[in-house]
Amino acid sequence: MLIVKVIKPLVSTNRIPDFEHKHLQVVLDGSTKKVAVDAVGAKPGDWVICVSSSAAREAAGSKSYPSDLTIVGIIDHWEPDPPKTSAPAPSPTPSSTPAGGKSS
Repeated sequence: MLIVKVIKPLVSTNRIPDFEHKHLQVVLDGSTKKVAVDAVGAKPGDWVICVSSSAAREAAGSKSYPSDLTIVGIIDHWEPDPPKTSAPAPSPTPSSTPAGGKSS
């Protein structure tokens, strides 16, 4: 399973017959945009749970359904990890005030 953020709906009017009547969403997985079948009615800005592979096909309605990513749940509360930085955090600089707390 994946936790991803819904970016926007994807509109596709010409589809194969098995793909009709399914809502599609553009989701962001890290820095990669992917298309997911929306089985739960997610909205842009929602954090969602997605399944992939054969679980995605079954969640979309059939083992023969042409999906490799399906939204199966909307997360009520989620705070993503802050982005990782390559530089270490700066160390605190020593104070210019003498140890007694009074400056001269």
